[in-house]
Amino acid sequence: MRKGSGDPLLLLHGLGGSTAVWAPVIDLLATERDVLTIDLPGFGVAPSLPAGVEPNAVNLAAAVRETCAELGFERPHVAGNSLGGWVALELGRAGWAASVTAISPAGLWRKPLGDRRVNPRLWGKRLRPFVSLALRTRRAREAMLATFSARPDRIPAREGRDLVLGWIDSSGYDGANRAMRTHVFDPAGYPDLPVTLAWGDRDRLLAPPRSERRPAGSRYVVLPGVGHTPTWDDPELIAATLLEGSSVSAAV
Repeated sequence: MRKGSGDPLLLLHGLGGSTAVWAPVIDLLATERDVLTIDLPGFGVAPSLPAGVEPNAVNLAAAVRETCAELGFERPHVAGNSLGGWVALELGRAGWAASVTAISPAGLWRKPLGDRRVNPRLWGKRLRPFVSLALRTRRAREAMLATFSARPDRIPAREGRDLVLGWIDSSGYDGANRAMRTHVFDPAGYPDLPVTLAWGDRDRLLAPPRSERRPAGSRYVVLPGVGHTPTWDDPELIAATLLEGSSVSAAV
């Protein structure tokens, strides 16, 4: 989806998500930016990476760059959430972003996370018919959405259902999750580029990174009252954060 006018701004969703997560902020951003949202490979409507290509952040960034080049969307400001935030940081490292704004980006942990003892998505796939039925009730739906949203009551019923089922159905989830949990973001030698790292103070999935895990010179901001994927929690705050982070250009 592309909308608006002004400096180009690319938005990248997180693991298991799709362009739908940006819906609450698109119109707010489009008044000042030429906004493009795309699905990462293996999510939403985008095909997975070719067989044999690990869906790590670097390779996902390369695929995103290729897609944007085909659309004539060159060296934009880039913003991402969670895994999308890590991909945004890798686009910045490759010299392809005018600035990077990463909301609760993955990869800033000190060491690889390793496999999870319990895989909730595996159970979600096995129990999909029951999950789909449960999503019709407000209480169950909001309980599921509360893992990443501080205000699940603000997510409309249809969008909430699509978010959960999209997470279960995404073909690229397992590979991207495995790659994400076996790698770490390397901040060493990061280019001189405007970088904003933003963290919701009600993020239940990722703890803020230590200062040594952040790119040198990056700006760190706390987002009050929002969770891991905060676009529905406070659209105005998130839009303002993205506009501020993309209001500066990279040093030439």
